[in-house]
Amino acid sequence: MAESFVLENGVRVVVKRMEGLLSVTMGVLVGTGAAFETAEEDGISHFIEHMQYKGTSSRTAFEISDAFDALGAQVNAFTGKDLTCFYAKATSDHAAEAFGLLADLFLNSTFPEEEMEREKGVVVEEINMNEDTPDDLCLDLLARAAFGTENYGRNILGTAENVRSFTREQMFSYKKKRYCPENIVLSFAGNISAKEGRALAERYFGGMEKGTFEKRDKQVVFHTDSIFKKKPIEQAHFALCFPTVPRDDALFPAVQLLSAVLGGNMSSRLFKRIREELGLAYSVFSYTTHYLETGTFTVYAGVNPKKAEAAASAVREVIEGFCKEGVSEEEFVRGREQLRSSSIFAQESTASQMLLYGKQMLYKGEVYDFEQRMAEIAALKREDVMKAAEGLDFSRAAFATVGNLEKGISL
Repeated sequence: MAESFVLENGVRVVVKRMEGLLSVTMGVLVGTGAAFETAEEDGISHFIEHMQYKGTSSRTAFEISDAFDALGAQVNAFTGKDLTCFYAKATSDHAAEAFGLLADLFLNSTFPEEEMEREKGVVVEEINMNEDTPDDLCLDLLARAAFGTENYGRNILGTAENVRSFTREQMFSYKKKRYCPENIVLSFAGNISAKEGRALAERYFGGMEKGTFEKRDKQVVFHTDSIFKKKPIEQAHFALCFPTVPRDDALFPAVQLLSAVLGGNMSSRLFKRIREELGLAYSVFSYTTHYLETGTFTVYAGVNPKKAEAAASAVREVIEGFCKEGVSEEEFVRGREQLRSSSIFAQESTASQMLLYGKQMLYKGEVYDFEQRMAEIAALKREDVMKAAEGLDFSRAAFATVGNLEKGISL
């Protein structure tokens, strides 16, 4: 059972009670990320995420981590294109203390100058690591090919030049515009009651000042560009994506089922054809991403450079063959069961539930409805999947290639 409420200052709160468990995951979700940044701010959401842990008005960075460890609690954070999340997991008897620590680092971080300089070096190394991780780099380039240099095309890490230039004033200014009560959701999942969640939310976030929220609407345009980066590595990595539906679209579950059938598992068409039958790749898969305005259906493969063109051609053949032949009854039923089981499995994880309920509240202002999700999956028909597949048009696809090749892969 889940309950939600709104604090007087506009902070939204959702509490999912999970009976029989001994732990709680607590999250602070902010509706901001790389997609909302300007060119000068590129990377600032991610850098702020790092700096939130580097000292508050009452604790040093070491004291923060030491306090969580003393409770046996886990703490972490991540930045996405349209979301930043800070979260902690603790045993139920230490949930209040862990949330107090999480609230302290979120609300009272001071961004000490000496910590900033050290952390800039850390994040620059993270950028360098990403550059040396070809599959991640390939997918980052694909986002740039699909959306250009703004909004969803931005790399979450930003550029090294930007990171080195960030100032405390710039970071506090960004937080004042984006880290506002109306753009924040507190999400609790686990062995915690709605009464306990409300009390913690009121205690730590009830006094948060409203600030001046800057909405920042995005102008999203899907491109059909192709980006190639030559790297002296053993494998060639290529990815392509097609525009698809936003997260509120009625075809959302059908697109997810489409991905399951084409490249979501070891029985998928892409895996069976590209890896098992042709032996052209070790890793080949598809996945979907859905935003407010749009979505993408992505296919990725890591292959032998000498077989890259053959692998890419085989990917195209599989996708076009699927669009021509249609989804079989067996594939449809199997894909539907995979959607159903993944949703059920998520119900048993406090971390998954915290994020699921938190996102639903942040993005849509409503409590996630598991029964509705099950009903939507049950109501899917084969024709829904084929309607979703109508968007798999190679003339509308974006491409990215990374590897020791003379040119990028084209389809």
